[in-house]
Amino acid sequence: MAITRLDPFREVVALQNRMNHLFRDLNDEENPVAAASFVPAVDIYEDRNRVVLKLEVPGVDQKDLKVSVEENTLTVEGERKLEAEEKEENFHRIERRYGSFYRAFTLPPTVDVDSIDANYTAGILKLELKKKPEAQPKQIEVKVAA
Repeated sequence: MAITRLDPFREVVALQNRMNHLFRDLNDEENPVAAASFVPAVDIYEDRNRVVLKLEVPGVDQKDLKVSVEENTLTVEGERKLEAEEKEENFHRIERRYGSFYRAFTLPPTVDVDSIDANYTAGILKLELKKKPEAQPKQIEVKVAA
């Protein structure tokens, strides 16, 4: 039986070493993590009449965006392409992500899937999902008993 010296930070150091190994050479183009396509950021908010999603998709052509609903899942797919003339430039660094993306959102049962509006302006895809009339809040009148 070997006696080992107690080191309370041994597990922390081991975890740090594993994380460093995992993320090492992140700027290397051959690293699949660094070469991965981008995932657009999304803001989601709700008011009494609708649910709104805003996705950041700058540099994506409208024809390369696809929005669909199947059952209770809203999907947004697209592709941001590297321009042909840019491929021939002598880049020192490429930090923007290119390629296909896919986002899926589970819709609440209060959304009317037949009345979804999609608008694309200045790199922002805005999806407005109207709520069903029965899901909207109703004011109940309080009556005084005589």
